[in-house]
Amino acid sequence: MSWIQRLQDGLAKTRQTVQSSLRRLVGSRLDPAALEDVEASLLQADVGVRTVERFLQMVKNQTGVFNATDPVAVLHTLLMDILRKGETEPLEQLIRRGPRPFILLTVGINGVGKTTTVAKLGHRLSQHGLKTLFVAGDTFRAAAIEQLEIWGNRTGIEVIKHKQGSDPAAVVFDGIVAAKARKVDAVLIDTAGRLHTKINLMDELRKIKRIIHREMPGAPHEILLVLDGTLGQNAIAQARQFHEALGVTGLALTKLDGTARGGVVVAIVDELNLPIRLIGVGEGEADLQDFNASAFVEALLPTTDPPA
Repeated sequence: MSWIQRLQDGLAKTRQTVQSSLRRLVGSRLDPAALEDVEASLLQADVGVRTVERFLQMVKNQTGVFNATDPVAVLHTLLMDILRKGETEPLEQLIRRGPRPFILLTVGINGVGKTTTVAKLGHRLSQHGLKTLFVAGDTFRAAAIEQLEIWGNRTGIEVIKHKQGSDPAAVVFDGIVAAKARKVDAVLIDTAGRLHTKINLMDELRKIKRIIHREMPGAPHEILLVLDGTLGQNAIAQARQFHEALGVTGLALTKLDGTARGGVVVAIVDELNLPIRLIGVGEGEADLQDFNASAFVEALLPTTDPPA
C-alpha cells in the first residue's frame, strides 16, 4: 500500500465527518441548521476556530443555492491556501546546504514517536548518501537507547550513548565531539519525552540547546518538534509552548494513519505558521514522508471520492 493510500485511509474518519456535513448545504440557501452542523463537524475534526470562521464567511459570501460541488470547492480552496504555507524543502536539501555537521534536535512529549522518527529519518538520510550519527539523548528510557541501537545496526549508523540515567546533556556533548571528529553530515539527537508544562524538564532542554550552541555556534540548526496527530487541539498547545521555550523550526506529525482529528494539521499551520517537515502515516520505513499540501488536502477532502 502506498503512503498516499495510507494517508487517505488514515484520514477517512475525518473526511467522512466533514463531507457528510457539507452535503447538508447542497440545495440550501444558507440554512442555519446546516451551517451549525458544518461548523460542529469542522471543529470536531480540529480544523481550528480561525479556519472554520473563514470558511463560514466564504460560504455566506456565496449567492444562490449550492450545487453538489460548491461547498467542497470552497473548503478545498481555503485548505490549499492555508496548507501551502506549511510546505517546505526536504530535510536532505536543507542539510546539504547547511553547515557540517548539521545538528537536528528532536523534542516532544511522551509517546509521540520521537525515537521512531529519528530512526526513520536517519535511515532516509543514509539512503541519500548523508553520513549520519545518532545521539541517544533519551537516557530516561532504556528502550529508547536500544531502539536506536537496533536501527543503527540495521542502517550502519553509529550511536553515541551513555548508560540509562546519565545526564542527557553529557551524551549530547559527546555526540557533537564525535560528529566533528568523524566528519559526519548530520547529527540526529533524540531526547526524552516531557510534558510541555513541566518547567524543570523544559529547562533541561534549554540546557541541552545551550551546550549544543556552545560547542557549535549557530546550532542546533533544526529543532524538530514531534506531535501526535491524534491529540487534536492539545497538539497546538504543545507546539505553542515548545516553540516559546526553544524556538521550534519545524514539525513532524505522526499517527495520521488513524485519527478523526486530522484537521489539526490545518489549525497548526494556520495558527503557528511553522513548517511541517514530516508526516507519519504508518510504522514502515517508507511511511515517514515530506508534507505535501496537495496530497493532504486531496486525502482530507477529495475532489473525487478516493478508492474504498
